[in-house]
Amino acid sequence: MPVAPVVSAGNGVPFLVSAGIVYEIIAAACSSPQTTEINADTRAETLMKWVHVGLVQAGVFVAIAATIDNEHAAPIIVGGGLAAGLMYFSYVHAKNAGLGDGKPGTES
Repeated sequence: MPVAPVVSAGNGVPFLVSAGIVYEIIAAACSSPQTTEINADTRAETLMKWVHVGLVQAGVFVAIAATIDNEHAAPIIVGGGLAAGLMYFSYVHAKNAGLGDGKPGTES
């Protein structure tokens, strides 16, 4: 007689894991949106380059996870995609806000 698992996580766990890995990879590749905003006048191009690198890296991990766990591929992709979109928007907003406020950054 098979034993049913005590806890059935369903699709929530793969969704959160996929979203979390995107945030972790982008954070490992670049500074925070706050730092981007503060230093946009001197580092906007470099900071956004690393956001793009982080997004590519995260996309590779999400694609691999979705391939390995075909049963949960949809929540893995949706979680990763949503996190990627939110983080990208955060960095673009930070860059634009920093370039538009005219305040000096913390770096020279």
